[in-house]
Amino acid sequence: MKAIILAGGKGTRLAPYTKILPKPLVPIGDMPILEVMIHQLKRSGVDEITLTVGHLANLLRAFFSDGSRYGIKIEYSYEEKPLGTVGPLSLLPRPTEAFFVTNGDVLTTQDLHALYASHLASGAIATIATHQRHIKIELGVIQFNDHKRVTSYTEKPVLDYAASMGIYVFDPRIIDYIPPKQNFDFPNLVQVLLAHGEKVQAFPFRGYWQDLGNPMDYEQAVKDFESMRVEFLGEE
Repeated sequence: MKAIILAGGKGTRLAPYTKILPKPLVPIGDMPILEVMIHQLKRSGVDEITLTVGHLANLLRAFFSDGSRYGIKIEYSYEEKPLGTVGPLSLLPRPTEAFFVTNGDVLTTQDLHALYASHLASGAIATIATHQRHIKIELGVIQFNDHKRVTSYTEKPVLDYAASMGIYVFDPRIIDYIPPKQNFDFPNLVQVLLAHGEKVQAFPFRGYWQDLGNPMDYEQAVKDFESMRVEFLGEE
């Protein structure tokens, strides 16, 4: 089973840490966040990983090498220019079976094997792992019509939505929808798939998920990793 990990971004929201380290190498406890994901993928049956790299790629290759110390094969695909979140897939050989695609900075207790099995059973071209989020707006929110007449006023509303976790399973056919060597992001891909009548499946997950989007999220992830280590890595 194959996985592609998107590890080429600059991680600007996590500066200053990412000024000297690629974001997937930012430490969570005693290991980089990407190493946690590699252990989880291996436990789920993945035996081959491709890292799509760009920013500070030499550091990623120096740390992970060929993957032999993890008992898994790791290869690298280099972006000469930024290609977005799914554009790098156009540089790779077409997979022969369904494959994982993940961001390189996700901390989760997601059962990846269950995600993969759900994708196969659904017949979808893509399955997106999702997590429910609740965002409180600390302001009074006003809605009004074209004549500036107020139609509603809500004090400090809570927005409830399903967020993409940055973990996907794709059918090999999806490569046909990704323009070669062009900057192309995942939202663009989903819109193209839906426009062509393709089935895109959601896989809701209610367990732990943290995206290392900013320094506050990162600090929380470090604390959670220390207290939940076995849940992330299993019995080491």
